[in-house]
Amino acid sequence: MRVGQNPAKSVDYVAQPEKVTIAVISYIPTQGGYYAQSLDVLKTCLSSIWENTEIPYDLLVFDNASCHDVRNYLSEMQKQDKIQYLVLSEKNIGKAGAWNFVFGSAPGEFVAYADSDVYHYPGWLRPQIDLLEKIPQIGMVTGMPMWTPAEFSSATTKWVEENPDISLEQGKFLSWDDYWRHARSLGADEQKARAHYDSVEEQTAVFEGQRYFIGAAHFQFVARKDAIQSVLPIPSERPMGQVRLLDIALNEKGYLRFCTPDWWVQHMGNTLQGEFEAHGISSITRLRSNDKKIWGIRPVRRVVNWLYHKTFEILYRD
Repeated sequence: MRVGQNPAKSVDYVAQPEKVTIAVISYIPTQGGYYAQSLDVLKTCLSSIWENTEIPYDLLVFDNASCHDVRNYLSEMQKQDKIQYLVLSEKNIGKAGAWNFVFGSAPGEFVAYADSDVYHYPGWLRPQIDLLEKIPQIGMVTGMPMWTPAEFSSATTKWVEENPDISLEQGKFLSWDDYWRHARSLGADEQKARAHYDSVEEQTAVFEGQRYFIGAAHFQFVARKDAIQSVLPIPSERPMGQVRLLDIALNEKGYLRFCTPDWWVQHMGNTLQGEFEAHGISSITRLRSNDKKIWGIRPVRRVVNWLYHKTFEILYRD
């Protein structure tokens, strides 16, 4: 039986969401091995958002069943009012599954998504929002210069070809330094990366005196919420490996996808190196110093990697 009136009935105002929801998905099941520096990387990612975002936003973090230290850190950040929406999933539902939750529940008109190993430079959000507001047909904008496979952006190419105010140009517009800056963060071999770079030409769109790379990346992008929600749910059967389905679905819906010519974000990887090293202690140098020893022998490395992955699967698989 109810006794009295709920005092909330007398409140005539509730907080309204900001126009932009910044969304980050984290997954750090342990603080050892591959994930030894991942908590520091996550802290650096979130700090770059807090320090370098100049327009109002709400921050939504979806934690995909990380270890206790990570969840405790995120809970503390929410207590400090630095995270507006925090979801602590009991089980890992995969990246696509987390996307379904995040994109389906984000309250803002725009969703600015980033993996938890992305660094955001000062003023990063405004140029991406401006491009989305300028061209309503755009579904995704990634804030760095890069090329992506053309087959996932055929709708963009077709739209550019049909628009007399925009020029479609194909050639070598991405510098090696820009290409290697990103490829290196993915752990790429420099010799193989150079061969790949030399074999590819980029498709670009030139309008209003600015060149944009055709395509977008799923590790970081800004999108209209209604566009992203129109392709939900994204099939989720594995922890990773199905992210291309988002690219395919948006392309099939006719949405445009672009990358900015300037570096507004950067992928860090699972360690802090270079300009990010000041935020933590890098372990890559120490790991590579062993390459000349027995661990540098390919058959030995294959066996050790197999053992590592098997051990990880036994310890952390749901």
